[in-house]
Amino acid sequence: MNKVFPSAHAALHDIARDGQMIGVGGFGLCGIPEALIAALRDLGVQGLTAISNNAGVDGFGLGALLATRQIRKMIASYVGENKEFERQYLAGELELEFTPQGTLAEKLRAGGAGIPAFFTRTGVGTLVAEGKETRVFDGHHYVMERALVPDLSLVKAHTADRAGNLVFRRTARNFNPNVAMAGRITVAEVEQLVETGSLDPDQVHLPGIFVHRMVVNPHPEKRIEQRTTRPD
Repeated sequence: MNKVFPSAHAALHDIARDGQMIGVGGFGLCGIPEALIAALRDLGVQGLTAISNNAGVDGFGLGALLATRQIRKMIASYVGENKEFERQYLAGELELEFTPQGTLAEKLRAGGAGIPAFFTRTGVGTLVAEGKETRVFDGHHYVMERALVPDLSLVKAHTADRAGNLVFRRTARNFNPNVAMAGRITVAEVEQLVETGSLDPDQVHLPGIFVHRMVVNPHPEKRIEQRTTRPD
């Protein structure tokens, strides 16, 4: 089975649909599948529910999909750095399911592990717990959180072999493994492709069984959210 597609558009055009729940790896702009996000924008799919730590910045990353009004709901843990995200939410144009960061990671991990729900103390007694089942264990209150299983997951890795085994680079790993494992269909954007068998098995961060399609983007833009420099 050949998992490598010639372009991001080719990898997505027959599987991206209106109304899907999509999971997108990355943290801020670190480790985002920028070519896949751009292809999703160009395909024009609408009514998406996007699961991601945040929504990029204005006009880049998931911010590009907000600009074109392709996202109807965000499931995220951070809303900063994106004025359009803030504007749409405050204007009632965008639904937001605000989720604590660790809970969001665990909801995705649980989805990938086939666990339908779990209990956590995070969010008890706050807006996060409204409408959710709570229980007491060992004298402590816990809130039940449902797992997340995206219809389509888009992730970014540094290196992959042709079997789809992925290696992430440093902090760019972030949410990517959990997003990849949770997706019903997972598409990975990678910077370099090597032959199957050339990766040390002990260095593989995510087994290829979780990856259905791949696209190579050897020169991603890799923008920095806030560039800070010192005077010469």
